[in-house]
Amino acid sequence: MIEVTEKAATELKTLLEEEGKPDLALRIFVAGIACSGVQYGLALDEEVKDDDVTMESNGIKLVMAKDIERSFTEGSIDFIEDENGKGFLIRNPNAGGCGSCGGGCH
Repeated sequence: MIEVTEKAATELKTLLEEEGKPDLALRIFVAGIACSGVQYGLALDEEVKDDDVTMESNGIKLVMAKDIERSFTEGSIDFIEDENGKGFLIRNPNAGGCGSCGGGCH
């Protein structure tokens, strides 16, 4: 199960309200693959495809393709705000760690 933290859910609900589209889902997608593993992205989406997996956490509807679900079965989506800025953070404990490609990290 992927958890949307309370802070992330509050931010997302505010965003959806501002956009006037409270029924949109939060889509999780593969944004790329790097040495540290799969990098995920987020987007608001109104379309749920036949091969999508859907779930809900803290009142937020999550959508992802079935092939992503195999490698992202648990984790969290959080909202962080610090001196570097603010944004959503995706945590996947199943993602490959540093050096998983054999090249190491510097």
